[in-house]
Amino acid sequence: MESGAGKHWTEEEVKALLSVWSEKNIRKQLHGTLRNKGIFIYIAKRLQELGVCRDWKQCRAKYKNLKYEYRTVKYAHNSGDVTKTMKFFHDLDAILRYEPVTQLAAEENGRCSATETQLNTSPTTDSVQ
Repeated sequence: MESGAGKHWTEEEVKALLSVWSEKNIRKQLHGTLRNKGIFIYIAKRLQELGVCRDWKQCRAKYKNLKYEYRTVKYAHNSGDVTKTMKFFHDLDAILRYEPVTQLAAEENGRCSATETQLNTSPTTDSVQ
């Protein structure tokens, strides 16, 4: 099977990527890692074992695109627009649901600090003393 930069991912290839991505150790390594070339080299090797011939750059690009599309649909759903949809939304939701995201929180002195919250949890309010 020939693969190139412009070659579209088949449904089977995306499913294979999602199955590798869903592994706990992979999710853990991808979260919060900025320099993740090594992780995607490993993912590309795992995909090759599953019969998917993609290089690490293609895997990273597909990962980023799927994550972006998921967040776009998730934001639309949270805003009340249920018309937006994507093919692998439920699979991605299972993978990304518990991924911490960094949000800015205002401190008492007016500065902002980064805090980690869960995607699917509502923020708790602390009582002011």
